[in-house]
Amino acid sequence: MKLNQYAATLYGVISILLWSTMVGLIRSVSENFGPVGGAALVYTVGSLVLVLAMGVPKITKYPKRYLLWGTILFVSYEICFVLALGLANSRQQAIELGMVNYLWPSFTIALAVFFNRQRFTLLLGAGLVLAFMGLIWVISGNQPLSVQTILANIQSNPLCYFLAFIGAIVWSFYSNVTKRISGGHNGMVLFFIMTSIGLWILYFFSTPTPFIINSQSLLLLLIASIATGGANALWTFAVIKGNVAFLGTLSYFTPVISTAFASILLSTTLTLSFWQGVLMVTMGSVICFLATRQKTVSG
Repeated sequence: MKLNQYAATLYGVISILLWSTMVGLIRSVSENFGPVGGAALVYTVGSLVLVLAMGVPKITKYPKRYLLWGTILFVSYEICFVLALGLANSRQQAIELGMVNYLWPSFTIALAVFFNRQRFTLLLGAGLVLAFMGLIWVISGNQPLSVQTILANIQSNPLCYFLAFIGAIVWSFYSNVTKRISGGHNGMVLFFIMTSIGLWILYFFSTPTPFIINSQSLLLLLIASIATGGANALWTFAVIKGNVAFLGTLSYFTPVISTAFASILLSTTLTLSFWQGVLMVTMGSVICFLATRQKTVSG
């Protein structure tokens, strides 16, 4: 690789690391500013970071379909994701919900197979099953694996599990659909701004949560905003000039990195069974990726 490609690839690695801090940071901010208010603040400041890094979006040049569906899908996913973390009953549950969110790589690959009219292979099916089994393993906790245990855990906070699961599906559609209709444009700045607007609308129609304002809470808010906006800005540069194949493969290990960061940031000790589930979700995503790659090479 040339020097500028190495630099761009490094930006991509940094962006993956920043994305991996999202579960811990978003949850921490929500504890100080509320689930909706905290998210609205993060995406407002994050939007400013993106505007400074990438400039004001020239939306008149974007295809209308991309403006409509890109905005709807991106905003829907982000709101589902941040509210699931913010409304979680505990920090432990927030990390569990983060794992539900990380079903999106497997969903994205499966949906790509459908869109590209490829044959659904046994290896792809095995990857999806392994990812789901990993999620079930995570949700069951230390208790014996059973349907009753899983349902009891989900029923303790059904809205959050629903939001996290729907969010994973929505992001898989965003990843596949926007690539086809974007016309080579990147609407990330616009989508961030629209997300912040959507969250503020939700905030004004919800029961307000008192803000805890001190040096620590403001520092967390600033870090979360820079990490959120910075991750997207760096990733944009990375996919233009970096080694996309390497970055794509590395991104499948985000669940492991994210869980490690979340356990540290939220001071939460995770059990061996939880980590086993995390590895199963990760390996399921990798197997899905290998299944489609094998099909491409052989085809």
